[in-house]
Amino acid sequence: MHFRFALALAAMLFAAPAMAQDGSDQDEPRWSFAIHGGAGTILRENMSAEQEAQYRAALDAALSAGEDILQGGGSAMDAVTAAITLMEDDPKFNAGRGAVFTWDGTIEHDAALMDGRDRAAGAITGTSTVRHPILLAQEVMREGRHVFLSGAGAETFADDTALERVPNAWFATDARRQSLERMKAEALSSIDVDLKFGTVGAVALDMEGNLAAGTSTGGMTGKRWGRIGDAPVIGAGTYADNRSCAVSATGWGEFFIRVGVAQEICTEIRYLRVAEQVDCPGVREEGVFRECWGPLHLATDEAQLIADEVLAEVEELGGDGGVILVTPDGDAIFSFNTPGMYRARSTSEGVREIAIYGEGE
Repeated sequence: MHFRFALALAAMLFAAPAMAQDGSDQDEPRWSFAIHGGAGTILRENMSAEQEAQYRAALDAALSAGEDILQGGGSAMDAVTAAITLMEDDPKFNAGRGAVFTWDGTIEHDAALMDGRDRAAGAITGTSTVRHPILLAQEVMREGRHVFLSGAGAETFADDTALERVPNAWFATDARRQSLERMKAEALSSIDVDLKFGTVGAVALDMEGNLAAGTSTGGMTGKRWGRIGDAPVIGAGTYADNRSCAVSATGWGEFFIRVGVAQEICTEIRYLRVAEQVDCPGVREEGVFRECWGPLHLATDEAQLIADEVLAEVEELGGDGGVILVTPDGDAIFSFNTPGMYRARSTSEGVREIAIYGEGE
């Protein structure tokens, strides 16, 4: 039996009371929020004090945008889109303005958004004129007939929305252009050029108990043939389900797709949170079966372990990256197998953290 499934079974059979967070009132409304700005080879020695301060300020601004909404009783969906739209406008991140160039010298965006209440989702790939790709993904979700639109079709769909449009050149930055030129001149891979995966994402739990997740990216430098990574793929780079968790991923998309990282994490958390259906004494004779136990509440370390184990699978296959997730219990969790990840989190329980580097930040 796989270790994680054995852990889930053991927890359900033997540790239901212990799963609750110590000293916490599970019925009290709470909120939780986390964001990321990419993972990869992010080392202190490679970053000036000024650069570090700029990244921390950008993460703080995006975190504050979501916090303000959640503290005021706003929705998880609004918190997620508020943070991501800020990061899409910040050229330090590989999303929106500042996205990487394709091999052909254009900029193409991917994004996805998911609502944990009913698992409604919207995703787009290969768009080039919508200022905020995450808002186009939201429009796809709202329209409801489809989940995933691509390229010219997604642009045509955008024509019928009120979303802001800009020329493709508006997204370009000199730093990203130089990365493409260096890649071609030195015959490097996108991993060698990028050093990090600049995808941005946000996940939230609101005081109504609803979860949401969103992810936005420009992909990988020099991508060709309409390449699509994990970010806009529901279940790979983005997933939300009120029964389990909300996840946004950043990393080597091909491997995250193969593992189905986002949904894998949520599914395993759900196994731990949902108690077995048992037939209760005294009603068996009537042929009636009742649920005797309520949903289990996860301790933070249980959700952390699941996320770490799924990221270990990615690493075993040869990929790397990271995830952020929030749970219905109010935890905000980071997990990554790279030297660093631009990340931040905040909860109604008083947690507030902005970090860039690995262990021992």
